[in-house]
Amino acid sequence: MITLTTDNFDEQVLKSDGPVLVDFWAEWCPPCRMVAPVLEEIEAEHGLAVGKLNTDENPAIMARYGVLSLPTLLLFENGEPVRQVVGARPKRMLVSDLGLA
Repeated sequence: MITLTTDNFDEQVLKSDGPVLVDFWAEWCPPCRMVAPVLEEIEAEHGLAVGKLNTDENPAIMARYGVLSLPTLLLFENGEPVRQVVGARPKRMLVSDLGLA
């Protein structure tokens, strides 16, 4: 997993050659902690780059993409968000909702 910040977001996500799943999360968010191990499995099984962005430390990126609830997952392709999932879900549902099935 990639640790994303305001400083490296454009380089790691927007300029990436492949799709990147961005996990908008916070330390105080229990559902964020629940979804974290599921994202590690998805990353390993689907060869998808996953980046974690701590919204408390990087509020500008959160605001740029209109993220209002945590966790929010945004799948970026060619520098653009193409899919969004809000809230913790079982792995099967996440894979389906992100179009990875």
